[in-house]
Amino acid sequence: MIKRTLYFGNPAYLSTHLDQLVIKLPDTGETKTAPIEDIGVLILDSQQLTISQALMARLLANNIAVIVCDAARHPTGLLLNLDGNTLQSRIFAVQLDASEPLKKQLWQQTIVAKIQNQAAWLSQYTARGALWPVPDKTLTNMARDVKSGDSDNTEAMAAGYYWKNLWGKEFDFARDRYGEPPNNMLNYGYALLRAVVARSLVGSGLLPTLGIHHRNQYNAYCLADDIMEPYRPYVDKVVCGIVTDTPAAEWQELTPALKKRLLGIPAMDVRIDGQRSPLMNAAQRTTASLARCYEGKVRRLLYPDMAAE
Repeated sequence: MIKRTLYFGNPAYLSTHLDQLVIKLPDTGETKTAPIEDIGVLILDSQQLTISQALMARLLANNIAVIVCDAARHPTGLLLNLDGNTLQSRIFAVQLDASEPLKKQLWQQTIVAKIQNQAAWLSQYTARGALWPVPDKTLTNMARDVKSGDSDNTEAMAAGYYWKNLWGKEFDFARDRYGEPPNNMLNYGYALLRAVVARSLVGSGLLPTLGIHHRNQYNAYCLADDIMEPYRPYVDKVVCGIVTDTPAAEWQELTPALKKRLLGIPAMDVRIDGQRSPLMNAAQRTTASLARCYEGKVRRLLYPDMAAE
């Protein structure tokens, strides 16, 4: 089942009744409802939203990721369920006991998958107008050279090449969280992706704080930042689509119309393990495979494959 992403950018009163999300719009007096079980991500992007404690409890009990935005309408917080899996304590234990060699192998697989997806998207995007994309051999070769734990930091070298060539001469772009547009759209899309992955980690009984590579003591979602890496090119795909078919003046600011397009990311079709699946469902398969890796049941993480699409 595809879970819905709900966005609230205008004043509203949010509550719950009979497992329904109840939305009261003060401007019109209108009341709407939505089944809580159908929601995967809920975004609170207005300073004039009121939400009941009973609704918050129901949302978290249903493992719904709640994203809270600040006054500048930028994602600033993420709320997740503390008890997302019946075998949580057992999975916590094997996650905490994971050896360094295992974590290095998992990080190697993650970076290989990320670079391969970057290569696939770069080939597809730069081949616009051609009958078929030409594989990007530079990134493909980099993916083959990734060592255990990415000890040579191939990820950074691949990123430098990828961003330099993605938009080419269309405009001078540098990937920077605080940089010029379209960094604004990338930031928003990555924040949404992070919430989707964090939700899936909790659903698989994993601690999103304990990463396999990221170890920032101030970061509560190190593992989400690790596992989302191969999914980032799907956000890039949506942003590239906006850049391509929208005048530059219209994406300098992150408007509600642009956010609406970015909110489609969780429902994007991806191909994982030979099957087509919505991105949100694919993320759940990825985190479930990670839990099995920690338990010693499998050795391979399942990640989506952009080249197979």
